[in-house]
Amino acid sequence: MSFIVIIPARLASTRLPNKPLADLGGKPMVVRVAERAARSGAARVIVATDHADIRAACQLHGVEVQMTRSDHPSGTDRIAEVAAALGLQPDATVVNVQGDEPMIEPALIAATAALIADQVPMSTAAHAITDSVDLFNTNVVKVVLDQRSRALYFSRAVIPWHRDGFALSQAVLPPGYQPLRHIGLYAYRNDFLQAYPALAISPLEQVEALEQLRVLWHGFPIAVHVTDSAPVAGVDTAEDLARIRRHFS
Repeated sequence: MSFIVIIPARLASTRLPNKPLADLGGKPMVVRVAERAARSGAARVIVATDHADIRAACQLHGVEVQMTRSDHPSGTDRIAEVAAALGLQPDATVVNVQGDEPMIEPALIAATAALIADQVPMSTAAHAITDSVDLFNTNVVKVVLDQRSRALYFSRAVIPWHRDGFALSQAVLPPGYQPLRHIGLYAYRNDFLQAYPALAISPLEQVEALEQLRVLWHGFPIAVHVTDSAPVAGVDTAEDLARIRRHFS
């Protein structure tokens, strides 16, 4: 199996400005992410950005970087531009690793990439939820799978709803009940990645504010790798940044 990793990175962030360049033990966050991705076995790791400061930081640390347009509505569109510019084969596998995941497990990247096949143009990852607080948190995205470990639906709501168990209590998870939390890591077959930006936005996507629902709404399968352990959380807030900095220090 061969795959490449593309890391979309932009400076604009409503909660944490200049996040990709935040210092983590002497290196910018985006560089730390690229270093983790390089350990996954990827044939190539590229940062995709529209800002000269991120390009300069990557070049300083020997990380391959490609400039993109600044008007992309999502990171998926940004990596699609880079993949097109690289002239990749239609069946090439491209993994989208978020630029705020400096602790991402390299093995998780590889396992997600390995699910791409002729009949499966997109894959992602999930892990078991063990805490009812996380389960009922609408910022925690849940996913339900079919018997082939392909996504049936993603939601901010509790899915599947344990009718009998939750009738008794919502403070603890019912015995034998194993809901899954979605991990924001995606792999694509390149021909699908190039077609994705032209797909019409779906009503489900607008209601849930979850971009991956567009794929299911248009009838494309998404394979899901279920990992045994929860990954270390990425960086969204100043508190997250302080936590990750403690690790690198």
